[in-house]
Amino acid sequence: MASHTVVLPLLLLLPFLFTAAANDVTAPAPSPTGELNLTSILESGGQYSTLLHLLQTTKIAEQLANQLKNSYDGLTFFAPNDAAFTKLKPGALNGLSDQQKIQLLLYHVLPRYYSVTTFQTASNPLPTEASGPGGMYSVNVTASTTSHLVNMSTGVVDVPISSTMMAKFPLAVYSVDDVLLPVQLFGGGASSSHKASAAAAPAGQKDAGAAAGKKGGGGVPKSGVAAEPSAAGEEEDAEDDGTKAAACRGIMGVGWTTVAAFALVAAVNLVGA
Repeated sequence: MASHTVVLPLLLLLPFLFTAAANDVTAPAPSPTGELNLTSILESGGQYSTLLHLLQTTKIAEQLANQLKNSYDGLTFFAPNDAAFTKLKPGALNGLSDQQKIQLLLYHVLPRYYSVTTFQTASNPLPTEASGPGGMYSVNVTASTTSHLVNMSTGVVDVPISSTMMAKFPLAVYSVDDVLLPVQLFGGGASSSHKASAAAAPAGQKDAGAAAGKKGGGGVPKSGVAAEPSAAGEEEDAEDDGTKAAACRGIMGVGWTTVAAFALVAAVNLVGA
């Protein structure tokens, strides 16, 4: 009877024990909040007001926060300080469209976590989160094995990391003294327009030459329009030759008729004599 008295309470407790164990297994681990907040990190830096304004107006700050919550690879962010933006040409930011501003900000984001030592073994070029019609925008990163110097090259500027603001997985934030300028937005545009102007110039010159040729006749190619008067001249020569031949035939015809008439008169006179 004593054994039955002990077993019965244990059987009654089993459902509660299984429920508690299941809750321990399925309960999500609490995620850190403050250290993953990029906006808070930049605000604590005290010299990123221009960057913060861009991140908020373009909604990129919200997008990156959502990515960090669901990312297995983490993110790396290069943060240009206010002094970096003052180095840009006047009106450079205002000259960008909203989409281009988003591309510029995403060009400062690598889609995985990189520590300073990880950069030493990274394979270039590294893809960023910016993209355009030509595909992903990339950046080249070089790191020294003897120091903590890390340098980014965009094809427009070379930018070293000035300090580490945060480097704890899944987020790394590095301060830079220059804005990373992708070549797709800040390089090649002037050269392309220059090529277009150079290509348009010969066409304009050809049009002007053609107009001058029509007006003055000095620029007309021999193989084109000049061939027509030659053919017309040949036709005129042929007509002249035909006219001369016909005239000769007419003269010859008149001559033979006259000779025949004289011969007939002479024959009649001889008979009559």
